[in-house]
Amino acid sequence: MALLPLRSVRLPTATEQFYDGWLADLEAQLAAPEADWYRVTRELLLQIYHPELRDYDASLQNPATTDTTRVTLLSLDPRNATLEPEYYAEVDPVRFARVKPLLWLWQGFDRSPLGHNVHLGIRFRRVLAQHIFARVGRNFKAFQFVEFSFGYNMEVGDDVVVHRNVLLDDRGGIVLGNRVSISDYANIYSHTHSIVDQKDVTNARTHLEDDVRITYHATVLAGVQVGRNAMVGANAVATKDVRPYHVNVGIPAKSIRVKPNAPPEAYVSERVSRRDHREP
Repeated sequence: MALLPLRSVRLPTATEQFYDGWLADLEAQLAAPEADWYRVTRELLLQIYHPELRDYDASLQNPATTDTTRVTLLSLDPRNATLEPEYYAEVDPVRFARVKPLLWLWQGFDRSPLGHNVHLGIRFRRVLAQHIFARVGRNFKAFQFVEFSFGYNMEVGDDVVVHRNVLLDDRGGIVLGNRVSISDYANIYSHTHSIVDQKDVTNARTHLEDDVRITYHATVLAGVQVGRNAMVGANAVATKDVRPYHVNVGIPAKSIRVKPNAPPEAYVSERVSRRDHREP
């Protein structure tokens, strides 16, 4: 197979400088003492979706504003909207109220034309992640339509890449180690429901260790630990821990091979595991 490293793509210098300045201004607004993130979100979404309207309050109060337009304007303010995680019994209302406007801004940005701009979008989401997550390392990359539950239960290491349409359900907590890569349409869960009573919910932290790859449409269930340098294959469902350097595929996911760059102990653990599970 050919080695195909990512290309370096540059925008016109003046455009990059303008984007950098715009993002720096946003970062300063969010970091300011006593910053009102609800108002910042409302005003920014107004500028993105209705650049012809310069004053939010005046537009709402204008008798000529139609009811549908008024509903749209009201919904730009996260105070006037609810998100599904707010209905979860274990939500921390204070912590969620803090990050809610930025989750709303993240989603609103992604669904606008700006969200399709990879250069700008990755940097924009990185700014928000610093204020939403419990921890985020350097060079975090999230592409379009990544969604979270609470957001504040996310711990993210360095050089993590999350591709399009990924669900990160951090109700029970998600830890992503350094250089983790999560492909399009993958789902990472940290809660599960009883098969007897749907209201019986168990939260369990899910941990993807350093250099883990979760590939297209794969699912990792609550409480699973995916070991260092392991891989969960396309469409697989990891219901149990994945051993370091192992490639797990299928439903439920099982190890089919050990990566060729694995240390000797990875092969030892495979032999021991097979012996331990051998029928008597």
